Amino acid sequence: MLLPVVATAADWTYRVRPGDTLWDLGARYLRADIGWQRLQMHNAISDPYRLPPGSRLDIPVEWLRVDPARARLVAVRGEVRAQPSPRTPEQDASEGMRLGIGGWLQTGPQASATLEFADGSRMLVQAGSRVEFDKLSAYGATGMVDTRLRLIQGRTSNHVKPATGPASRYVIDTPSATTSVRGTRFRVGAGNGGGPDLTEVLEGLVHVGREAGDVLLRHGHGALAGANAPEGVLELPPAPVIDDPQTRLHSLPVRLAWSGTEDAAAYQVEVVSEAEPDVLLFETLTTATELRIDTLPAGEHRLRLRAVDANGLQGHDAMRSFTINADPAPPIAIGPRRDAVLHHPRPRFEWTRPEKATETVFQLATDPSFDTLLSDAVTGQTRRRTERELPPGRYWWRVASRDAAGRQGPFGDALAFEVSDRPVDPGLETEAGRGRVTLHWQEGPPGQRYRIQIARKADFAKPFVDREIEVPQLQLDRPLGGRWYIRVQAIDDDGYAHPFGPAQEARFPCRLCYGAGATTLLLLLAL
Repeated sequence: MLLPVVATAADWTYRVRPGDTLWDLGARYLRADIGWQRLQMHNAISDPYRLPPGSRLDIPVEWLRVDPARARLVAVRGEVRAQPSPRTPEQDASEGMRLGIGGWLQTGPQASATLEFADGSRMLVQAGSRVEFDKLSAYGATGMVDTRLRLIQGRTSNHVKPATGPASRYVIDTPSATTSVRGTRFRVGAGNGGGPDLTEVLEGLVHVGREAGDVLLRHGHGALAGANAPEGVLELPPAPVIDDPQTRLHSLPVRLAWSGTEDAAAYQVEVVSEAEPDVLLFETLTTATELRIDTLPAGEHRLRLRAVDANGLQGHDAMRSFTINADPAPPIAIGPRRDAVLHHPRPRFEWTRPEKATETVFQLATDPSFDTLLSDAVTGQTRRRTERELPPGRYWWRVASRDAAGRQGPFGDALAFEVSDRPVDPGLETEAGRGRVTLHWQEGPPGQRYRIQIARKADFAKPFVDREIEVPQLQLDRPLGGRWYIRVQAIDDDGYAHPFGPAQEARFPCRLCYGAGATTLLLLLAL
């Protein structure tokens, strides 16, 4: 039987179940160098063959088996890089990736990642952050997990499961502070740009160790650490009041307005999944008191809005739950296709019209997050050409549908393309024979026409040929021999005329030579 003993602070307690034996429990929980006999002695067990169900078995933590417990990426948004371990290369992060001791994860602008640890605790790593993993361990099958991280820059939001034993730890080190918890919800920020490190407690208790003195933070309070940081415990800013008449959440674009709070320097706006509030779908920091969100995936969402004070402490959340419907479905993009290279400055965009859609929302931007819009238009057509010429560079476009009631569905994928002023070489072929010369060039999209000019001089002031044709080919009757200049212009089916391609030089055989055979030569042509 088990004799009553008092467990030490470093003991983990196990409740005996029917059928348990000391040797089975030793094999399951103890290190390989700790025999079950030591467990018998520690608990003063007189009969190792009889363990009464429900009785207590105390096991020193230092005897427990310790196993690596890698973190798992459960969500990735935007550009996120990671090194899963010191022995693996740096790579793009992806959902399901496992990260271990010595690894790191870094989020880019407008990016986020959600990590899940062995005990089910989760960390939301926000934009512009870097986290390094110092210790990720589990004490066998006890449920105790030791998680120790370093936040080098940026911010994290943490939802930590309640501790299951004396060895459970969840510790985040920042440059000027150490935050440790045993089950709570809290946020941590590393002092970017010389600012203070910060801790904000949303639930439970959090211990913060810092040079100015350790503090125990309760719900609704925060602390700062670092040079010139205020000492003591600070109250978090109150939640802003959402202006419901001016706020529209249930259809895109989402429009949000709120009343400013006293002493707020800015506002943090986030949208998360209702089912998984640790998965970030959108975030931004703004000094305004209104916001428009153009794109969100369909589904059940939760809005979180909070004030940020002059110290950088973020306050209590104002929250709203809302739904974004999948209807009307986004159009299917026809062109330009993804990563197309266009050699004309006014591209034309085309898409389909889904069922239930009466209008299309078209957006063109210079960045993949669509922060800098060149066009934001609503049209009843299924094609659109840019209003002005685009300088060479990389661009992104996307479309969404609206129904007859004005409800907007989600945007389709953003498609990147490039406008280039570099010459292209699809090829112009001239074929001479039996008194004729035939010109061939690369065919464009269906419906495109061509204007071809041929002249003795490169300025084309007095063209010998200036003709519009339907096919990428022209046959000439007995031109004079010598040097000629040729250029071709593409004309789309809506009448838009692309710039002429560069003038190209060709030498045709003399008329007396045509009967001697055929000659073919290849010239470069840019449409």
